[in-house]
Amino acid sequence: MPDFDVLGVGLNATDTLLMVPQFPAYAGKVRVTEELLSPGGQIASALVASARLGLRVKYIGTVGDDERGRVQMQSLRASGIDLEHVQLRPGCPNQSAYIVIDRSTGERTVFWRRDDCLRLRPEEIDPAQIARTRLLLTDGHDTPAMARAAAIARDLGIPVVLDLDTLYPGLDPLLACTDYLVASSDFPAAFTGLRDPFQALQALQDRFGMKVAAMTLGAQGALARENGRFLYSPAFVVNCRDTTGAGDVFHGAFCYAVLQAMSMADALEFSNAMAALNCTAIGARGGIAGVAEVRALMARAERRAHPEFAARAAQSLSAN
Repeated sequence: MPDFDVLGVGLNATDTLLMVPQFPAYAGKVRVTEELLSPGGQIASALVASARLGLRVKYIGTVGDDERGRVQMQSLRASGIDLEHVQLRPGCPNQSAYIVIDRSTGERTVFWRRDDCLRLRPEEIDPAQIARTRLLLTDGHDTPAMARAAAIARDLGIPVVLDLDTLYPGLDPLLACTDYLVASSDFPAAFTGLRDPFQALQALQDRFGMKVAAMTLGAQGALARENGRFLYSPAFVVNCRDTTGAGDVFHGAFCYAVLQAMSMADALEFSNAMAALNCTAIGARGGIAGVAEVRALMARAERRAHPEFAARAAQSLSAN
């Protein structure tokens, strides 16, 4: 039996959260009401979510040797994540982000920095470590290294979940080894040139042959294409305090759902619920919940559906 349920290879960051009454107009000025230092980052936060759901989790990535790096490592260690093969880069600052949170809506604006000394190189990916897991979660930032990790997993028959929110050069080899693409709302259109999300997801799936091509839609939920049909899952309505990390937590929940062999409809619903709960607290990992809390929200909460997405997905289902 593999040593781990989920192996995450990719980004972490330590955030400075700046709470403001509302985001100012361009060139404006606004008073900061609260400032917090908070660990985050795409893969790291997703792994914390997976660990909270009871999975055995390992992280491979790079961390700076500054105070932000220490905050990140302390958070991951406290979550029970295996950090044996995390690389501490001497004299290198950890990835950082300054996140401005609009208290009136909970929406956030992110300014980030990652020095090149944190780059993970392909030759630093050890096949023996990939072989120890049931599922690989990765992002696209250090693209050659992520593509190597995904190719190793593909050769070993290990499913690959890919989180993409930005266009990076050379993504094709990584996408070709992906089983579950769960992209941001902007990525499919940016990559394919197709503004219609249904057409963009279909183009990605047809080109690369992944089992599922999906995208998160923020307050509108999530959309996926599987077996030639579209599935739309509306978002859950909660008292949103901060949307930071919602997509990352969605990915951590999605990994759990895949390993639990949930149907794709159930996987999207479960992941939406966990992401929504995270938005009820401040910080990328502020509201990460356990299975019982997620199920309770699913049982009682109001949903927010996008009428067009819901209608087109229903039409897709009826046509198949």
